[in-house]
Amino acid sequence: MESLTNSYEQKETATWKKGVLDGLPIAIGYMPVALTFGLIAGATGLTVMEAVLMSMVVFAGASQYMALSMIALGSGALEIILATFIVNFRHLLMSASIHERAEKSSKKIRAVYAFGLTDEVFAVASSQEAPVRSGYIIGTGLAAYSSWVSFTAVGFFAGAFLPGLLQESMAVALYALFIALLVPSIKKEGKVVIMLALLGGVFHTVFQLWMSTGWAIMLGTIAAVILFEGIDRVVLKEVDEQ
Repeated sequence: MESLTNSYEQKETATWKKGVLDGLPIAIGYMPVALTFGLIAGATGLTVMEAVLMSMVVFAGASQYMALSMIALGSGALEIILATFIVNFRHLLMSASIHERAEKSSKKIRAVYAFGLTDEVFAVASSQEAPVRSGYIIGTGLAAYSSWVSFTAVGFFAGAFLPGLLQESMAVALYALFIALLVPSIKKEGKVVIMLALLGGVFHTVFQLWMSTGWAIMLGTIAAVILFEGIDRVVLKEVDEQ
């Protein structure tokens, strides 16, 4: 009986270690992004505790960068939380998908690996043969999470060694990063991303005439997606009728 227990524990440990090892490329890829986030967080006025706590609790790069820009614009907490919810809405679909492929486990275990399910962790876990072991997903997520949180702190302190003029100019890096995130999507999806970006820009420009920038960004994003989806459905319907 004891040998069976030891064998099970060894198998679980091996699965967890494989997850960590497979998560190392993700951890390495997160390093420069987390460093930049920590650096910009310091330039935005956050303390090291606030920057690291955001990485620990939110653990979503695009949302955190968006939150920084909204903080810099003076947006309220509710606007930032709702905007983060919208940006991360896709994680509901990813969690549902990985739940179908993962082994059966308790709600606590599922909650743990769902928290660490970033785009990259989802991609690596989904490439495994079903049923995917919970320990594997948690190990992969832990490698990514450790890198993201620790290098946020490193980036924050690294910013202190930069000249004051360079620290102030880091605000520009935020917009450069958003462009860097947008370009690969444009290359992949082409006109769809360009059209959504243009619609979002137009709606934001109109909405900010009557409301704060934070609300204008959030409602502009929702309106752009709804309008684009409506146009897409009408066009597809006409094509089907022909």
